Amino acid sequence: MINDTLSLVNWENDSTILETVSGFYELDLKRTLFEFDVSDVVSIPDTIILETFDNGPFFDNIPIAPGSSILQGVQTDEYEMMLEDLQLKRIILDRGIIDLEIENPLGTKAFFDLELPGFSRDGAPLNVVYEIPAGSVAQPGVLLTVIDLSGYAVDLTGLSGSENNKFISKIDVQADPNGPTVDFGNEHIITVSAGFKNINVSYARGFFGSRSISDSTSIDLSELNVYQSGLIDLPALSLAFEIENGIKVGAQGMLNSVINTNALGSSVALTGGAMGNSFNVDPAMGSWNTLTPSFNELEFTSLNSSIESYFENLGSRHTVNYNLNLNPWGNTSGSWDEIFPNSRLKVKLHANMPLAIGLDNLTLRDTFDVNLNQDANKSKIISGSLILNTDNAFPFSADVTLVLLDENNIPIHTVNGTDRIEASQNGSFNNQHNCNIASSLVEFVLTDEIVAEIEKVEKIVVHATFNSENPSSGLNEQMLIPADAFLSIKLKTQFKAENRF
Repeated sequence: MINDTLSLVNWENDSTILETVSGFYELDLKRTLFEFDVSDVVSIPDTIILETFDNGPFFDNIPIAPGSSILQGVQTDEYEMMLEDLQLKRIILDRGIIDLEIENPLGTKAFFDLELPGFSRDGAPLNVVYEIPAGSVAQPGVLLTVIDLSGYAVDLTGLSGSENNKFISKIDVQADPNGPTVDFGNEHIITVSAGFKNINVSYARGFFGSRSISDSTSIDLSELNVYQSGLIDLPALSLAFEIENGIKVGAQGMLNSVINTNALGSSVALTGGAMGNSFNVDPAMGSWNTLTPSFNELEFTSLNSSIESYFENLGSRHTVNYNLNLNPWGNTSGSWDEIFPNSRLKVKLHANMPLAIGLDNLTLRDTFDVNLNQDANKSKIISGSLILNTDNAFPFSADVTLVLLDENNIPIHTVNGTDRIEASQNGSFNNQHNCNIASSLVEFVLTDEIVAEIEKVEKIVVHATFNSENPSSGLNEQMLIPADAFLSIKLKTQFKAENRF
């Protein structure tokens, strides 16, 4: 029925399990809990700027000659971007657009000349000219267009060169040089709508505000949901939270809580160490090609925390609650906070320990759906056994029990194995695998009573109780797991059937 091999090979990589020089496994678990980049620190909301141009309240029906400026010269204006507590001097845009709509109420075509002097790409300022069709007050001529802002650097120091979040526009509108002379009356209003949308920043400089970021993040280890009872004894281990700051801004944070909950609903909180104490994060150093992150580490060991009891709870869900404050001391950089395309603020989890594990009646449980329906008028099983052959290179023995459930998940029968799966230390050395291997045969006898009710069985629950017994002392002790350890399983059936024709 089953022919399979279970091992830790798929976990052996550069972020979960390593093989030591002595030939045993070592836990070297590395996970990134959360990561901030430029989009998390500098966010620019969609903004619509609406501007109108007329000839003023004291003039009416001004004649506009072909080719002349309708606005009587270039109109220079300053606009402020609403960025909450951000005070930006310069940004570079990864992407974004200006959704531009212009209405022309005059009876001649107009040429709209827009320059944004603070916007530059490849050294050239943003300068575009659009032709707007002629119209009327009742039905203006309309131009709809989109300006792609990808790759533009933006100066946000305004007209004075010392402001924040402000940019400059220069606009001129000229009448068609080949068109007629038209009157520019009080009722003629040129309307410009510029919608800044989908702005994504790749670089920013300024003051990023005193911002507070609080959140919880979870790590799910669903594989541990099979835990039922018993104890696990782990060796001295360490757990570190590594903070890497690639942003040129100082921060202060706190690890508020780290809690895990196992399959039985039992929760254990990590205590001691740096838990509940504030820590500082230095700004990164350098610039574009020389950016060097700062590092900080919060370490929890068996000597300074409850790390062993935390992991021995075998939690399948781990929740980390934290808060992080950017610039808690104010604008100490003189508006030289910087964030680059490759800037990241990361918090990583790093757990390290030898895989020397002690198991004391540690019981795991898993459930499988089955379909054992029989037709009494045809061939049917009247007795039999399930036979399990194993080759075990792990230093743990296991007693296996099968519980048969009906459609309401009510146990009908319990079937105990005739023997246990022996631990590798009770076997013999295998030259091919360079470790001890123990072979076992476990039989699960299906009695007449069980076979008579076999059609009621909808699920089979497998209970496996593990121990790490030292053959010399008979006591459960911590056992090192050899590299490439495996459990080979062959499950066979031996049924007696009655045939009806």
